[in-house]
Amino acid sequence: MADRILGLNRRELLAGLGAAAIGPAVPGIAAAPEHQALTLLAKASAIALRPGQPDTPIWSLQGGPQNPGFRFKQDDLLEVAFGNELPVPALLNWHGLDGVPAAEPLAARSPLSAGASENLLIPLRHAGTLLCDIRLLGDGQARPARPQALIVGEREPVTTDRDEVFLVEDWRLRADGTAIAPGSDPGDTVPVYTVNGQAAPEIRVRRHDRLRLRFINGCQRAVIAVKIEGYEVRVMALDGQPSEPFPARNGAMVLAPGSRADAFIDAGAAPGLTSSILLHDGKEARPIARLTVSNDPPLRDAGLPPAPPLPSNGLPALLDLKTALRVDVALGEPQADWVRPANFAITSAPAFRAKAGRTVVLALSNRGAKAVVFHLHGHHFRLLDRLDDGWKPFWLDTLAVDSAQTQRIAFATEFAGRWLMETAATDWAAPRLVRWFSVE
Repeated sequence: MADRILGLNRRELLAGLGAAAIGPAVPGIAAAPEHQALTLLAKASAIALRPGQPDTPIWSLQGGPQNPGFRFKQDDLLEVAFGNELPVPALLNWHGLDGVPAAEPLAARSPLSAGASENLLIPLRHAGTLLCDIRLLGDGQARPARPQALIVGEREPVTTDRDEVFLVEDWRLRADGTAIAPGSDPGDTVPVYTVNGQAAPEIRVRRHDRLRLRFINGCQRAVIAVKIEGYEVRVMALDGQPSEPFPARNGAMVLAPGSRADAFIDAGAAPGLTSSILLHDGKEARPIARLTVSNDPPLRDAGLPPAPPLPSNGLPALLDLKTALRVDVALGEPQADWVRPANFAITSAPAFRAKAGRTVVLALSNRGAKAVVFHLHGHHFRLLDRLDDGWKPFWLDTLAVDSAQTQRIAFATEFAGRWLMETAATDWAAPRLVRWFSVE
């Protein structure tokens, strides 16, 4: 039944990553930066993955008591104190953090040894939904690790009644209840999905509430689609960058690992009605959460009017494709230029060098047998049309490229520094690989 509701296969799942029609909004006015502190600890923890059974040991990235919700404001200057309480090296990695070369893993910051700590300053110049984790070095480790969402609020007020993170994660459990890390053969392990660290949680809303859900694919390797039965889902942002509001294609949001989508949902159903939230991984659909309209009195007598676009983060309206630096980037099958993070050296040759302010076009060609996920550090990019004469009207920092396909992306090199590119095939056993590029 769930498969018929979503009606997706693997290729349709990947195709959904580029289905949108959105445009730019007007930049806001920058406020004076405020200093905010955030303590992050890489440490051992546990998660309940088997009902009635002991918790499963994992590793996680946890925040300090001064800001446990990982919520800040645009233009804040974030002072991060990071400590490693694990028995292995640890390194902070980011999705959606543009233009902070001092925070770049491997290219600027070395892994922290067990018991070590470091401090760094991060200017939060863009509002949006970010992701932070310690999984860059996680392949084949003793335990899998959880990521954390980091929310940067807009300068201008946004009219919603609730603002909730919806972080989807996947796990591979052995018969004894232990979980394995990616980059290793899953064997006869059983896949388990959680939302915000819980199995099948319930989200309760009141009638006529407007809910902002920040959907995040925190899975290790899987491209997923998420659908709420009976609701229109209005996408407001992709990978942390605002868009012109548009309905999710076929009601489902398709997300590559590390991708994010902010969506507004208006609760118009009768009190007491429960809707399933379905996840599809290209093979089957399964319920992973539920949305219930409570019997509490509504905040208002009728639903809100359609929401305006979120305020722009000021990314460039135009990219100069005619004079762009064009680079072919091979993905998929083993490539000599791509290395595991543990083997990375900044002395290796960069994939390319570009002058700051120039447009770069990357032709991402997947020569492997499985889809590959590509993540660009430090910048957001446009997905170019097939004829290379324009681009899709949205910004991304992560993209899935199907087998035997080539996708072209373009971005403006706004920020000087050394930046990573990451890839991993959509297979639990596939290794994470990295290269770097230079903006000078």
